[in-house]
Amino acid sequence: MSHQNLSPNQTDQLDLVYGLNDRPRPIIAFLAAFQHLLAIIVPIVTPGLLICLALGVSKEDTNMILSMSLVISGIATFLQCKKVGPFGAGLLIVQGTSFNFIGPIIGIGSAMVAAGTPVESVMAAIFGVVIAGSFIEMGVSRILPWVKMLITPLVTGIVVLLIGLTLIKEGLISMGGGYQAMSNNTFANADNLIMSCTVLALIIILNRIRISWVKSSAILIALIAGYTLAGFMGHLDFSGLKDAPLVQIPTPMHFGLSFSWSLFIPMAFIYLVTSLEAIGDITATSKLSNQPVDGATWMERIKGGVLVNGANSFLAGIFNTFPSSVFAQNNGVIQLTGVASRYVGIWIAALLVILGLLPAVAGVIQAVPQAVLGGAVMVMFGAVAASGINILSGIHLDRRALLIIAISLALGLGVAQVPQILEHLPELFRNIFSSGVATGGIAALLLNIILPETKK
Repeated sequence: MSHQNLSPNQTDQLDLVYGLNDRPRPIIAFLAAFQHLLAIIVPIVTPGLLICLALGVSKEDTNMILSMSLVISGIATFLQCKKVGPFGAGLLIVQGTSFNFIGPIIGIGSAMVAAGTPVESVMAAIFGVVIAGSFIEMGVSRILPWVKMLITPLVTGIVVLLIGLTLIKEGLISMGGGYQAMSNNTFANADNLIMSCTVLALIIILNRIRISWVKSSAILIALIAGYTLAGFMGHLDFSGLKDAPLVQIPTPMHFGLSFSWSLFIPMAFIYLVTSLEAIGDITATSKLSNQPVDGATWMERIKGGVLVNGANSFLAGIFNTFPSSVFAQNNGVIQLTGVASRYVGIWIAALLVILGLLPAVAGVIQAVPQAVLGGAVMVMFGAVAASGINILSGIHLDRRALLIIAISLALGLGVAQVPQILEHLPELFRNIFSSGVATGGIAALLLNIILPETKK
């Protein structure tokens, strides 16, 4: 993903079936929207499900959180496509729950639960931090050129790579059956490994099939197969559906609100990086839609898109779910279908909101064993790391850049693997550096400023 100095080339324009402002017939729009839905529904609900499972959130509350993930993603997608005042890019952009925040939320949230804090209070602190951090992203949308000078593709690539690498541990725990399996001695037993490895193998196989819709829906198809296998093995748990209402009424601040500095520091840094990731994704969507990728119109789209990133994370915190960001997946679907009409995005938004207001949907998703989910999230988390490598591959890796990468990765991964290194530091510093992403990211940012660039 690149977000530096892209310039349009008329010869590179896609031969689109429906351009940005074309209005496809309702049946065409619905089918195109449904294809996007197949590619995004699993990534939208997965972060919330993993966090709730790791922190021991009740099934009823988990159901509500997953439902709100879909509703909030629908609202953001509508704003991005429709463009309301300064909000939105006015492109076919899908927005959903971000994977970037899973690591710090699980790490620090688990520590708070282990210290005896009730899980409801932990969730209140998490959502308080989600709301506070959203103002960083909204502010960044107003001063993008300055932030881009400070946080270069080198820093962004290192942070995204660290996010992916530090999440691999969570993916492996899911493959073994999750934290609950660790506590009841069923972790990594034969059933869990069969389910997770089946899903992982299917994703690999489906990605090699030369049928475009199969590739774009590989994760969903593999999860459905894993879900079916889990049913035959007697591992589906529908207790989350037992007391679920017919319609999920959004309840603002269900857990109340509080705050945690130890969570805010790494989250604040990730909000910055997520803003810059959005620039790359929006630019790619603009290019695929045969729209400008530099100049005043492009910058207006970028500012509007990042503003919705932040505003929607604010809404997410109010309505008890996790930060959202622009998804890259829909760019692949635009390329496959040749449909770049932003009116298709309004159909996607409507489908997401409708699914979110039906708790049965979240209940069915929640029934999936964590081992089945683990096979898919290993691929998703690996994809986050690969995205970081992709960003770094787009810059000139001289001796200075390699030194910054080496030190940042060593410190970030070191703290993630041996958190005891911080034991004797003052509490403020422990809070700041307790996340490997924050440690490595701060190191990359400082070294990028301090070490002078070699003149070409």
